[in-house]
Amino acid sequence: MLFRSEPGDLPALLRMAEASAIGITSLSADRERLRQRIACSQRSFQDADEPDAHYLFVLVDLQADEALVGTAGIAARAGHGDRFYSYRNEFTVHASPALGVRHRIHTLHLSHDLTGSTVLTGFYIDPAHEDGPGAELLSRGRLLFIASFPERFAERLISEHPGLADDSGACPFWDAVGRRFFDLDYPAAERLAAGRHRSCLAELLPQSPVYVPLLDEATQWALGQLHPVAERPFAILLDEGFDADTWLNVFDGGPTLEGRLPLLRTARRLRAMAVLPGGPHGGAAAGLTPHLVAVRRLQGWRATCLPLDATARAVALDDETAGLLRLVPGDTLQVASLAAAETA
Repeated sequence: MLFRSEPGDLPALLRMAEASAIGITSLSADRERLRQRIACSQRSFQDADEPDAHYLFVLVDLQADEALVGTAGIAARAGHGDRFYSYRNEFTVHASPALGVRHRIHTLHLSHDLTGSTVLTGFYIDPAHEDGPGAELLSRGRLLFIASFPERFAERLISEHPGLADDSGACPFWDAVGRRFFDLDYPAAERLAAGRHRSCLAELLPQSPVYVPLLDEATQWALGQLHPVAERPFAILLDEGFDADTWLNVFDGGPTLEGRLPLLRTARRLRAMAVLPGGPHGGAAAGLTPHLVAVRRLQGWRATCLPLDATARAVALDDETAGLLRLVPGDTLQVASLAAAETA
């Protein structure tokens, strides 16, 4: 079950932050910063005009004493009211007609074009649950929330994923590029970037293009490569329809995914379902397929996965499921199929 975060989640979130790999900057292993993140999330749900809206969700295993096993978030606008920097992959053509030579050179251009996009942030799931349906619910559940309340978000969605770095904090891209301009190692730069200092750091990076062939081979190979910890959420978002070819993180060179909400799989499949009174009406379960399910209500929002008839306009839920979703009379469900193929 996917819930809104509450103050009581702080110890579990701190545990997850401490277990996260270097580069998961939006899940800071700092108790006070996490407390502020939870408080900001609560304000964001209550006030559509919250200037720094962040939404934080937790994944709960109801079969394991309601243990928190994952977390993920949404930042409504990239940049915190400031510029949000990324490197844009480009190719520059250098030619000499006199010599009959023409070269297409890979370059990285510092850009803040992604400023104002909605950012999927802070994905973490307990390794024991990584390959199960919980990862799908945690990642796609955020998209269900965004598609259900699109007025609160940008149409353009992005998600930064950590690049290559080892347990000691050595990062090929940062060591070859960023560290040349800062007296900081990669973990220290990431800690600053997790706060309000990202734009300040990025503004000190070279404004001229970075010519990739001038970088050493190890750094060139690391460009756009994914830290192993991010493979599962990355694959889910690629399946949703995100693109990974254009943008790189300015600090570790990891891939930044970009997508348009109306084109994403969850948003395209989103539909409303009425809730019938009286609980399940019996009948065979044949033909049911897994769906994301959430109540269309900000206060008390929560989501889960249920087998549903992909063609039905209404559903009758048992008392336990209705209680978990905190359904009240008049509620409408927002549902999106998780089936691999589109339903006709």
